Amino acid sequence: MSYSQQALDQLERGQVDEFKKTYASALRHDDDETLYNLAEELYSLGFLNQARRIYEKLLERYPDEDDVRVNLADVLIDDDQNDRALELLNEVSKDSPAYVRALMVAADLYQTQELFEVSEQKLLEALDLAPDEPAIQFALAELYFTMREFKRAIPLYLGLIKQGIPEFSSVNLVERIGVAYANAGRFEQAIGYLKQIHSGDMTPDVKFETGFTYLQLKDYKPAISLLEELKDTDPQYTSLYPYLGQALVAENRLDDALKTLQEGLGVDQYNEKLWSYAADIAARLDNEELTETYLKKGHDLDAEDLDIVIKLSNLYVKQGRFQENVDFLADYVGQDNVDPQLYWNLAVSDTHLEKYDEADRYYQAAAPYFMDQPDFLKPAIYFFREMGEHDQMMSLLKAYVKVVPDDVEMADMLAEEQLNDF
Repeated sequence: MSYSQQALDQLERGQVDEFKKTYASALRHDDDETLYNLAEELYSLGFLNQARRIYEKLLERYPDEDDVRVNLADVLIDDDQNDRALELLNEVSKDSPAYVRALMVAADLYQTQELFEVSEQKLLEALDLAPDEPAIQFALAELYFTMREFKRAIPLYLGLIKQGIPEFSSVNLVERIGVAYANAGRFEQAIGYLKQIHSGDMTPDVKFETGFTYLQLKDYKPAISLLEELKDTDPQYTSLYPYLGQALVAENRLDDALKTLQEGLGVDQYNEKLWSYAADIAARLDNEELTETYLKKGHDLDAEDLDIVIKLSNLYVKQGRFQENVDFLADYVGQDNVDPQLYWNLAVSDTHLEKYDEADRYYQAAAPYFMDQPDFLKPAIYFFREMGEHDQMMSLLKAYVKVVPDDVEMADMLAEEQLNDF
């Protein structure tokens, strides 16, 4: 038995001290092929230094052996010696039998460094040289998947599946292509693959994507089933809660939806979007106190979230808390890109507070954005009429009658005003 085999047997038995001695003997006495095989085994077991020493010795003895050079580069990459690894890979000439493998190792390194375009160039060159090699097709598909270039990943995964390769490097390609289709917005195709996988065999990510895909297809019952299963097995998977809530709302299970969002907030209390969605469901349940509590929690987390600002302002207006609304929005109306809904809410509030000049200013600011909204136009028309702003009133009145031609009262008002103008 060779020293190399003895060393591996000792490792298997956990005899580390004996292994070190036998490994040293192997370096001195075993033939090069045996050492090459030992290096491969040691590398797979994570003994990087020992594998590196063997490859360095062999490369010194056989400087033209590019297979050894690429293997050494692989070890160096795992040992965070990337610059030295790239030097070795760049030494492999294009006419070398190891060139394609050198390209793939380099591509993998660049991908770990998030230099995705360089990685893509290496893999495309490798694919051009070996177009039928599944390992290259898979590596390129995985790169595009990582880059979220799902439409480019899909045909590569599909090609592998058509070759009878449903799994590669412990990656389930049926799962991958299903998730890729889902992320590309092609939900019908996605579910065709994802439903082939038994839920017990799904990773949490795949279970989430499958539930999400059913939700997009408005197939709510399987969406709820999968997302609830994910919640039970992995409650820390915070992304599931808003989508499970959405599916429950679609089934008119509002109490269950609110409970789900509350569970999610117990896991992820710093997610302002979750507070906002919980507030939406509380509002649908006519629980304004809870709605306000949740909106304020979300606002405390992100005061710049305009969606929450608008919802809270809308609530103040609905409840007649006009001064509170004006005070609340004071910090927002001077900013750039103010949502016009805030102007509308301030116009209503200032009108009720009898601050007519301020109300006038905000109605003027809001008007261009709501010329097709009867709920805005009608009170604004009466406001401008009271303020004696005839031209502004007529502009809005004409817009209103165009949108709501069956409103006899407003049609008569327009006719009367036009007659007076004549």
